[in-house]
Amino acid sequence: MASPRLETFCCPNRDDATAFVVGFQPRFFNAICIGSAAVSLLLTILQIAPKRRSYRRLSQYPLQKPASSSRILFIVSLCDILGCLGILIRSTVWLGSPSFISKISVLNTTEVWPAAFCVGSSMWIQLFYSASFWWAFCYGIDVYLVVKRSAGLSTIVLYHMITWGLAVLLCVEGVAMLYYPTISSCENGLEHAVPHYITTYVPLLLVLLINPVLFGRTVATVTSLLKGRQGIYTENERRLGMEIKIKFFKIMLVFFICWLPNLINESILFYLEMQEDFKGSHLKNARNAALITWFIMGILNPMQGFLNTLAFYGWTGFNIDFSIQSSREIPWESASTSAVPADGYNPTMSSSLNYQGCTPDKKKGLSGNGYHRADTISVLSEDAASGFP
Repeated sequence: MASPRLETFCCPNRDDATAFVVGFQPRFFNAICIGSAAVSLLLTILQIAPKRRSYRRLSQYPLQKPASSSRILFIVSLCDILGCLGILIRSTVWLGSPSFISKISVLNTTEVWPAAFCVGSSMWIQLFYSASFWWAFCYGIDVYLVVKRSAGLSTIVLYHMITWGLAVLLCVEGVAMLYYPTISSCENGLEHAVPHYITTYVPLLLVLLINPVLFGRTVATVTSLLKGRQGIYTENERRLGMEIKIKFFKIMLVFFICWLPNLINESILFYLEMQEDFKGSHLKNARNAALITWFIMGILNPMQGFLNTLAFYGWTGFNIDFSIQSSREIPWESASTSAVPADGYNPTMSSSLNYQGCTPDKKKGLSGNGYHRADTISVLSEDAASGFP
């Protein structure tokens, strides 16, 4: 699982709350993490793997540019995969070599590799999950800009700079503050660890607090655009608006399910750290709650990757396409390009471009970024209706 407590555990003079949760049934806890991470990793890769389809390109109505929102969702899945892989490797080593990990607790030890693995694996996990949060935040911004017709393909470059720059900067800064002056002799007290916890949870809180607002504004704008197409709000348009709303709801539901236990656990542990008698009988319920949420985190945190793909694309099936694709076609572009079967009906696109009255006019309705007016809405629903090819 992903928690700043595991980076704090790399310090030999760790606080009592961290030693309490990390030291409780470590073999069972790491076994749970391995199982959850392995299942999530396999299913996430299966979800985003290219699938066989009998569609041919509809060259008459191509999107003018690949949707940046499709690229963002694919990158979020990649970050989840890499973060989950870090959890799997770390938990496997902790479970298979307890004597190797126990050397971390030795003060002023000459053993370098145990501490290096502890810090390196923890930073790997924090970096990619933090990047996943930043990309999810950018997705909320992007879908709002798309319907406002002020986002284009070039925006993805800016998103790369923001997400990776902030993820690396905050990760390095937090860890540097935590392990000052050295890993083997970290400063005692809660104050020096607070910046590390802040840098870890800031992107998560942004997604949990800001993205619902952005999604709500996007849905309101989409509803207004749909009503303005023909001056009426038809059943097909109402269905399309509801699909987009449900997709946003599922994305936020996954984040709350996977990461709310982390916030609850961290609040309880901070409360316990501020008590004079950490092991007092009056704090028994708080300690039990901390352990329960700790094990829930071990199950839900690695599952974010798979649950995210379900929220993004639904279940894409087992029909994997192992054929070699053209080098010019990348998965997220084909997920954002109109495709129909030979009979002219595309079930995966029926909720966006191909329902009656909403076929885009090639000469009218272009927005400032090169999208058709219908396309600016359809890019939000395409990924919900179809997974990666």
